[in-house]
Amino acid sequence: MRRGNERRALLRAAGALLGLAARPAAAARCAKPVYLTFDTGHMGVAPLVADVLARHDVRATFFLANERTLDGGGSLDDRWAPWWAARAAEGHLFGSHTFDHVYWLADLPDGGFRVRPTFGANAGRTLRFNAADYCEELSRSARRFRAMTGRAMAPIFRAPGGKTSPALLEAARGCGWLHVGWSPAGFLGDELPSDRYPNPQLLARALRDIRPGDILMAHLGIWSRKEPWAPAVLEPLIEGLKARGFCFLTLRDHPHYGPHVAAAQEKAGQ
Repeated sequence: MRRGNERRALLRAAGALLGLAARPAAAARCAKPVYLTFDTGHMGVAPLVADVLARHDVRATFFLANERTLDGGGSLDDRWAPWWAARAAEGHLFGSHTFDHVYWLADLPDGGFRVRPTFGANAGRTLRFNAADYCEELSRSARRFRAMTGRAMAPIFRAPGGKTSPALLEAARGCGWLHVGWSPAGFLGDELPSDRYPNPQLLARALRDIRPGDILMAHLGIWSRKEPWAPAVLEPLIEGLKARGFCFLTLRDHPHYGPHVAAAQEKAGQ
């Protein structure tokens, strides 16, 4: 039994080394990278998103919060655990979106923060967080991700709505988390009202404006949009960008975030 465990450990270590070697090589071959990211949502389009990514051999970065789903559950509950585990096995990257989708509202004079969770026991209530509270909120998603997948989450996060302050970012950095926003052209518009921003318009704008190095942002389902963005825009967007010579990388290959992610994952043995 011990010999079998040692063999499995050696295979995991070899796989990790091969992965670390392959990622820089892939990044070096990519002259026009873009970084596709998804925040959680109602998960109604999540299976379609996974199918499109697999079909086009695209790896993305997902930011996880336990958001309410179409069936009344949560995006990180036991029903969705196999889905996240499958995405982890495919080689996607994962960061925190705060567990209860907690919006930063304001800095407080004592160094704390005024925040408002969207989900969970305190949904809709205005709360006071200190730095440790915010770090714990980020870590809750990381612990749940490990429970679902057996893997460590990357130490990157996206604040709900992208709303932050220098003090909030410093608090997160203090416990090891780097914030990830998105590029102006990378706002893919899937949370905009579809009557004013129909899918063909969003697709045309993205194909026109996206530039190499951009971080792109979409969701796994938006309640307010009547015309689903995925896969209607996602698939032709991937095809169109690839036709223009772009390639898709996760944030583990990003020049700013990659070293931070690599150091954390090497420490975690992944």
